[in-house]
Amino acid sequence: MPVMEYLERNAKLYPDEVALVELNPDEKDNRRTTWKEYELIESDRFTPYRREITWSVFNEKANRFANMLIGRGIKKGDKVAILMYNCLEWLPIYFGVLKTGAIAVPFNFRYDADEILYCAELAEVDMIVFGPAFIGRIEMNAERLSKGRLLIYVGDNCPSFAESYHELVADCSSKSPEIEITDEDFGAIYFSSGTTGFPKAILHKHLSLTQAAEMEQKHHETGREDTFLCIPPLYHTGAKFHWMGSLVAGSKAVLLKGTRPETIIETVSKEKCTIVWLLVPWAQDILDALDRGDIKLEDYELAQWRLMHIGAQPVPPSLIKRWKEYFPNHDYDTNYGLSESTGPGCVHLGMGNIHKVGAIGVPGYGWQCKIVDEAGVEVPHGEVGELCVFGPGVMTCYYNNPEATAETIKDGWLFTGDMARLDEDGFIFLVDRKKDVIVSGGENIYPVQIEDFIRKFDKVKDVAVIGLSDRRLGEKTAAIIEIKDGMECTVEEIENFCLELPRYKRPKEIIFAEIPRNATGKIEKPRLRKMYGADNLVAKENMA
Repeated sequence: MPVMEYLERNAKLYPDEVALVELNPDEKDNRRTTWKEYELIESDRFTPYRREITWSVFNEKANRFANMLIGRGIKKGDKVAILMYNCLEWLPIYFGVLKTGAIAVPFNFRYDADEILYCAELAEVDMIVFGPAFIGRIEMNAERLSKGRLLIYVGDNCPSFAESYHELVADCSSKSPEIEITDEDFGAIYFSSGTTGFPKAILHKHLSLTQAAEMEQKHHETGREDTFLCIPPLYHTGAKFHWMGSLVAGSKAVLLKGTRPETIIETVSKEKCTIVWLLVPWAQDILDALDRGDIKLEDYELAQWRLMHIGAQPVPPSLIKRWKEYFPNHDYDTNYGLSESTGPGCVHLGMGNIHKVGAIGVPGYGWQCKIVDEAGVEVPHGEVGELCVFGPGVMTCYYNNPEATAETIKDGWLFTGDMARLDEDGFIFLVDRKKDVIVSGGENIYPVQIEDFIRKFDKVKDVAVIGLSDRRLGEKTAAIIEIKDGMECTVEEIENFCLELPRYKRPKEIIFAEIPRNATGKIEKPRLRKMYGADNLVAKENMA
């Protein structure tokens, strides 16, 4: 069934229970404010620290937006882009789009003006819904964006080139529109991360959305009593579909703006969060704050916190070992996925498999996996090949890009571009991205393996290993290393630590610098390769 039916169900069964909470720790006023109260307040005078809505209000807001869209001519199969930071409006708008039979098209909030225009034209969107932070970026191409498209602004002081969301929905019906939608109808377009150039548009059916939601609930056993803490951006499939476990369960979720360790721990304590999804940098920051004594666990109420899970990138086993030292009673899980597979979960470790930390896990609920060589033939256990996945969440296609679709989907199998191996127990270990493998002197070198090793050094906060051109070897390894705050480190210390690695895996260049990551925590390696090209390769013994 389409995922919107879970929202309708929750509104009927749990109408007065809190569905969503928005927290913004940067605001000083901490009054509890309901959605209705918020609508009566001018945001230029006051922005509440905490807002919440019930399941019935969530559904009513989605219905009002859907009916407004229909009234403005949006019909089944049209496309509506969403360009907003996480807030209470985000999900009702998303579900409002789905209820019309239109296709929801979330935009990355880091897109610049040209990327917004590119994605709008690539996905052929009919409407763009945007928030206050994006006025300038929309305005730069407003003339082209507004040709054949509606621009809807969510906020106060609506710019002249757009229409006001609040004014448009004020008098719209709160009843669900009578639009027949099936699992086979198209539901969403998501975009690839864009770390290798302009992103590709990924088209999914409603079947994908429902499967991802139900899978999340099953993987993490989300129940009515759980409270999920969501920090990553909702435009990303990971955040949205991890939250949808709460949708299926009919339980509360908290949207937190802010990633400071103290903020995360305080929110878990005050909001009684039981499930927290973190990215590797945030987990590292929490552990570092605990090590320094900046956070003292006894100051918080954390007994209810039962699960910490991580996704979006390889997870260093050393991090989980440290985590369990501070939180011995936590269940742990890691999830692997791509936007092409409707986000996380096509492979997952499983909460009972802590002994296999380092693996990304086994096929997720409803999924199959295989590891193949260049000819598409499955490789024996233990050998490295490309990970392929098959299941109900595989994308329909790259929209308007049949060539890329044909390269990625073969006989229904999604070729992920990730290199992996299978152990004797059937657990999948991610080795590296296919495009990130370094070939040095005829040897295949997998940067993730070197990164995991270097992270064990107690002065290292973060590390990225990339391949750079070399006249003799073809490529050589360079380790860009970010040192923990307040510490000093030299190239010689890193080189001595790496003596335990096989000679061919030892980094040939050591560079101390900050590691750039995108909004979902992935290292931006193309950016690093551009920054530290052959002309710039000078080993820097900067004191970090």
